[in-house]
Amino acid sequence: MKPEASAPGGATVVAAGRGERVLMWGGFPLVGTVLGALLKSLADRVATWPWVPFEGPVQLLAALPDLPTRIGGAVVGLAAGLALAAIGARESVTVTVSDEAATIEREHRHTAFRRARTSAVFKDGKRLVALGPATEELAGRTTDLSAARLAAAFRKHGYPWVDGGDPHAAQYRRWVEGAPDLSASAHGLFAARARALAEDGSKAAEDAEALRAELARLDLVVRDHGKSQYWRSVVAECGDPEAGGADGV
Repeated sequence: MKPEASAPGGATVVAAGRGERVLMWGGFPLVGTVLGALLKSLADRVATWPWVPFEGPVQLLAALPDLPTRIGGAVVGLAAGLALAAIGARESVTVTVSDEAATIEREHRHTAFRRARTSAVFKDGKRLVALGPATEELAGRTTDLSAARLAAAFRKHGYPWVDGGDPHAAQYRRWVEGAPDLSASAHGLFAARARALAEDGSKAAEDAEALRAELARLDLVVRDHGKSQYWRSVVAECGDPEAGGADGV
């Protein structure tokens, strides 16, 4: 396995590799440019069909001058590819692990948690999760970074990495509105979160994460399967000399 980058103080940094960055900043714009340039040819062919959806826009595009339309399509495709690359770069996750603490950073926001307070670290699907001594969630973030790279970094610095996902997976129950084993306030938060999960976009995702944090204050840990929510309660925490767990900025 390719060694990870090192940060000052001996910390290990796990981030998107060079190949992924080349794909984003080279591949996306290239594909966009080619598709944009070919759009005129596609419109010319489709315009000859006896019936097509959106016939008006297709006929209009087919009637435009050939060379300027191809150049314009290529420019628009290039811009779209660059926009996708910028979104991908902004949403990429960087994980920095040291002997004392680890930090998960995305879009200039970071969540830090101390090794001494960590009872487990694992990938739950695409989500990197760290649990505290009461099995509460100290940190959680969706990332495409491989479990193998993350496991190597955390184990190198003495964190309890768990292969195979959440060690408490068997304790989760599916949220059902009105179930008697949850309080009215918890049901309200779950219902609001269900509405956020049903929507698309970064704002809805941020709302879902904020509501996850609110449920954590009720000692509930939440995981998602598609649009369905599953929950479990944290366990009673044994005496711990250190207060606090994770810091989010």
